[in-house]
Amino acid sequence: MKKFLTHPIGIEQGENVLFSEFADGGDMWTGQGPRERRTHIRFKEAFRTPPVVQIGISLWDVDTSSALRAEVQAEHITAEGFDAVFRTWSDTRIARIRASWTAIGEVAHPDDWNIS
Repeated sequence: MKKFLTHPIGIEQGENVLFSEFADGGDMWTGQGPRERRTHIRFKEAFRTPPVVQIGISLWDVDTSSALRAEVQAEHITAEGFDAVFRTWSDTRIARIRASWTAIGEVAHPDDWNIS
């Protein structure tokens, strides 16, 4: 469980196209076996500490001739951003993926003291 102190809580949301490979014949569309795409997402404003990030697929354009095998995760989460990671495997063919995400965490307050 993530517990927040008495600091204000910030919420940021966004959507990002992780890849679009149908038109140029990229290996997400033409390949087989394990494949992965990473997109670094940078927050508009840094959180005080690494936030909790919820990520999901908001658009998928896939070939329906095989089973759909996929996972999407937020990895390497820092106060400044995270990596949106999409993976597929076997004979699944993915033309395009868009992910939506929500980050929730502590943000700085103007009354915070900076003693260094």
